[in-house]
Amino acid sequence: MSLGFYIIMAAQFFSALADSTLLIAAIAILRDMHAPTAYEPLLKTFFTVSYVALAAFVGPFADSMPKGRVMFVANAVKIVGCALMFFNVHPLFAYAVVGLGAAAYSPAKYGILTEYLPHRLLVVANGWIEGLTVAAIILGVVLGGAIIRPDLAHTLLSFDFPLIDTGIETVPQMNLTVIGLLYLIAAIFNLYVPNTGVDHKPLKKNPIYLLHEFNHCLALLWRDKLGQISLAVTTLFWGAGATLQFIVIEWAKAALNLDLSKASMLQGVVAIGVAIGAMLAAKLVSMRGSVRVLPLGIAMGVGVIIMVFVRDMRLALPLLVLIGIFSGFFVVPMNALLQHRGHILMGAGHSIAVQNFNENLSILIMTGAYSALIRANLSVYWIIAIFGLSVAGAMHLIKKFHEANQRDFDSLAELDDLRP
Repeated sequence: MSLGFYIIMAAQFFSALADSTLLIAAIAILRDMHAPTAYEPLLKTFFTVSYVALAAFVGPFADSMPKGRVMFVANAVKIVGCALMFFNVHPLFAYAVVGLGAAAYSPAKYGILTEYLPHRLLVVANGWIEGLTVAAIILGVVLGGAIIRPDLAHTLLSFDFPLIDTGIETVPQMNLTVIGLLYLIAAIFNLYVPNTGVDHKPLKKNPIYLLHEFNHCLALLWRDKLGQISLAVTTLFWGAGATLQFIVIEWAKAALNLDLSKASMLQGVVAIGVAIGAMLAAKLVSMRGSVRVLPLGIAMGVGVIIMVFVRDMRLALPLLVLIGIFSGFFVVPMNALLQHRGHILMGAGHSIAVQNFNENLSILIMTGAYSALIRANLSVYWIIAIFGLSVAGAMHLIKKFHEANQRDFDSLAELDDLRP
């Protein structure tokens, strides 16, 4: 891999690190406000709504200019959202603005991989980007959990710069300043993302045309024999992953008696597993063999169900790592396959926008359902059981559907066209 690839990875890492840290800081602010518990999963809902609402527009936007420039603009929008939270705008609204930037950032960060690299390296590249993303999640939840601790927070607040009044007076303001600096580092790397030299399509100004084009791309990817399987898997995975973040926090409180600072660390434990799984997939799975990992999605759902019976940290840690390994190992090849099919069928930015629409619609539905179950005062153990059974059952249906597709000659012919 060239230097340009590592610059792309660094930009993604610091932006994802800031996103992850900001989520923990926003949860802490909501708790300081004594907001209802059901507001916490709504943070993810407000963050992802832009992915769904703007899906028809962010893809063409990403394809209309060099991807590094798109990433820089999108990262600037994230900084605005962080600043709004600093100035006491409600965390749900401020995090929604961050989500607006993330919705524009995603087609660029994934789309540049298909422009910059040959398709034989896409599984490896996705292993890198998913591994670094979960590393950012790990460090983000650790950093977020650390800076909300009163002792560390007050130590940081005690620092004063001579002759400079920073205006940072509270723990949340100090936390958000640290997070803003992370976004700033990401923006610096964005400036040095290489220009791939790919021709860019002028951005159409007619929203009706963009909506029609998006609907065409959406139908095209769902009709594709390989695209539909990989899209179904990644759609389920991201909805499940987003919901699992909040389930782990509530489960840690109920089963292990951990506060938010320590419970957020367990999110990092899952992410360690995802990173291991992503690295193993990058090493062991080729593009051609990507669909063989589908049974691991079922195993992930079963692993979640086992959480119901765990009350000991010595059992919790290896179980969460194992769930993460299953997740990372099956989603990385699916992501690479989906990007390859999308790039062939419609172009990088458009295909990632379609992918984001489906995945984040899944996040909205699943986190919304989780929030409703919390409002209904359902036990977290029942929620875990329902969640795990739903994931395992859905993955079983997807696996059966793929096996039916394999009996179709066209599906086999498309699979043979993929070269490792």
